[in-house]
Amino acid sequence: MTARKKTLSGKNTEPVRPAEISPARKAAFSILMAIERGQAHSDDLLRGRAVNALSAPDRNLATALVLGVLRWQIRLDSQLQALLKRPGGKLDPEILIALRLGAFQILHMDRIPARAAIDESVKLAKRAGHRFASGMVNAVLRKLSAPLARFSEETPADLALSQAHPLWMVERWISFFGLDRAKAICSHGQSQPTLTIRIARPEVEGELARAGICLEPGKLIAAARTVVSGDLTATAAFLEGRAILQDEGSQLIAELAGWNGENDNQRVNSTLDACAAPGGKTLILAERNPTARILACESSEPRFELLQKRLAFLGDRVECRRADATDLAEHAAFDLVLADVPCSGTGTLGRNPEIRHRLCLEDLRRQSERQRAILRSALRSVRPGGRVVYSTCSLEPEENEQVVAAVLAETPYARLLPLYSRIDELLGKGILTVSGAERLRGALTQKGCLRLSPGALPTDGFFVCALSREA
Repeated sequence: MTARKKTLSGKNTEPVRPAEISPARKAAFSILMAIERGQAHSDDLLRGRAVNALSAPDRNLATALVLGVLRWQIRLDSQLQALLKRPGGKLDPEILIALRLGAFQILHMDRIPARAAIDESVKLAKRAGHRFASGMVNAVLRKLSAPLARFSEETPADLALSQAHPLWMVERWISFFGLDRAKAICSHGQSQPTLTIRIARPEVEGELARAGICLEPGKLIAAARTVVSGDLTATAAFLEGRAILQDEGSQLIAELAGWNGENDNQRVNSTLDACAAPGGKTLILAERNPTARILACESSEPRFELLQKRLAFLGDRVECRRADATDLAEHAAFDLVLADVPCSGTGTLGRNPEIRHRLCLEDLRRQSERQRAILRSALRSVRPGGRVVYSTCSLEPEENEQVVAAVLAETPYARLLPLYSRIDELLGKGILTVSGAERLRGALTQKGCLRLSPGALPTDGFFVCALSREA
């Protein structure tokens, strides 16, 4: 029922409509609630119908709010808890999300007035049915006007809280990579990722320019472009799949895999993409090997449907198959196998910030077991003399070097292929930029594997290595 204002005499006058909440904050609140309940991932929700229906400014604000709250959640919660009457007390999820949204805007979005952030968070609490708790939301957020506390970042605990990462994760990175590299990784995880696309056809770049999209050359890959300004997602090229968002590190994996030798014995005639969805790397494999037969496998039904849709224009050149990569039917059948395996995703925390809140150490052991099984299957599937490229978007040794070492130890017919010469080949073919090749040489491990570290290179975090199957 619509409320009515009263005059001094107590009589009702014109109706008072319930306070409206901005569409962007409403959408951000709903998405953060779904993530808090473990119902979906931010990437999927931010590309969903509800967000796409918003105006461009509201869509941008909703995205900034969701990703910003997820990136800074650990530190926001610490700051908010200190202001509660009973620090450490458990809050209802709706109240917690309303507080986080307000706190993020107050502390990290200078262009939004604190008053507006507080008022909207109070409205969100009321809209969620917490009318009495809305007063607490108002009181707590009004105390957040003090400057952010500064941390030295010289201890794991200070770095973890300052950069809003789990302490156990930061401690591992310091032990593996050192304090300075761990700082760079954390800082990258708090940054808005660049939007990068691949220009497979020159005319697409011109089409995007005419649509008002400003692009800059990529740092590593000659075909990569960084979106500087403009709404790429509204262009026909993006909507029709001719301009695909893809991190330069992701492009690099497919380029490293998709080589074609100079003689017939090295030529790639058959390719397996063992964990292919959403299909960006498969497209590059098809581009680099235009006569090769390609089998693209995916076990997840929703991801398989997306894969089929993206690769449909390639026709009979690519067979999409719903299959588990650990149990492939073909043995010794392919010249090249790409095993870009499911992983923890710790190299993509800037792009997928909620991973830090869901991941635990036990997940790394579970992931590594499946990764070993996929790599074994890939080595069975490749013909003698053929190659397997193994990759993850993880920073964790359990999913990278340790997986490869364990499988090599039990597979006498497999050996590691250092990537030194491959980088030179890609530079010679004009696939890599000169500066990109130099930076990649510096990212090679002693055994010739490639570790792309966030903050050190302009990419997400990746691990890549190549293996050969001996005759």
